[in-house]
Amino acid sequence: MSELSDQMTFMDRIKNIMYMLYFDFWFQTFDVKKWNQFYSEVLGRPTTIYETMGKADFWFIRTYWDLEFPRPFLPNFDFVGGLHCKPAKPLPKEMEEFVQSSGENGIVVFSLGSMVSNMPEEKDNIIAFALAQIPQKVIWRYEGRKPDKLGPNTRIYNWIPQNDLLGHPKTKAFITHGGTNGIYEGIYHGIPMVGIPLFADQADNIAHVKAKGAAIRLEYRTLTSADLLKALRIVINDPLYKENAMKLSRIQHDQPVKPLDRAVFWIEFVMRHKGAKHLRVAAHDLSWFQYYSLEVIGFLLACVATGMFIITKCCLFCFQMFFKTGKKKKE
Repeated sequence: MSELSDQMTFMDRIKNIMYMLYFDFWFQTFDVKKWNQFYSEVLGRPTTIYETMGKADFWFIRTYWDLEFPRPFLPNFDFVGGLHCKPAKPLPKEMEEFVQSSGENGIVVFSLGSMVSNMPEEKDNIIAFALAQIPQKVIWRYEGRKPDKLGPNTRIYNWIPQNDLLGHPKTKAFITHGGTNGIYEGIYHGIPMVGIPLFADQADNIAHVKAKGAAIRLEYRTLTSADLLKALRIVINDPLYKENAMKLSRIQHDQPVKPLDRAVFWIEFVMRHKGAKHLRVAAHDLSWFQYYSLEVIGFLLACVATGMFIITKCCLFCFQMFFKTGKKKKE
């Protein structure tokens, strides 16, 4: 959630630590009680979110190493990002005719997700005005009012077959809010993106695609027509963005087992063996002071302190004996 890549400067590392401490504090202070209550109500007995999560036999992560940055993980984790992706199917007749009418310029697919049904009038006109200035045809999933500045090259739909559009050979770019499903559909089909994150993990998702060289990020609050127009022209006309998007796509496709098949295998594996305790790390059974080895550190410090105390006492004793012996000889 820090929106950083794996190549961090000194200030980035400070920011990363501050984010980690902030989110830990926020979760512990405000969220953990709500989740404890939720899990207790669902399970019908007193429990905590940590206890419930610690009992999980297997974890599925909704991303994959084409988008993620390498880091160590436990054996009961599997990255299944893109498990919902599939080859594109034919578009509805009316939509296909509109796409074909774009000629060599192609189309741009625009969706800010199902949770955004409308926008302020000023904002949707800013977007519509920018889209009207590109030579590509635009398919925009939007349920709000029709913007006054909507160009003839743009069509608005309440719903679009997003995966099929992104897999269409005429698609040149994808304007997205950065949801995981949309990001992986774009990666699967090798489409460069313009990201306009709104909330939750979207900014971090866009930051990852940007770090891979396949996206440009824009800020929704400060978005202008000029910003959107410039970003679209870059990702469409600069071949580097398409090359990087295709590189991610090749990595996504080049897996020995498809993500969905891996997910099915591990679910059935856990069912067959009534769990996967042999993959579960014993750290879940440790108390917090054992997890951080505080008692070990305390014991070692006590040993060092005791050793230093004994050595100091011995040195003082030897010094006193030597001093007394020397004094007697002088007398």
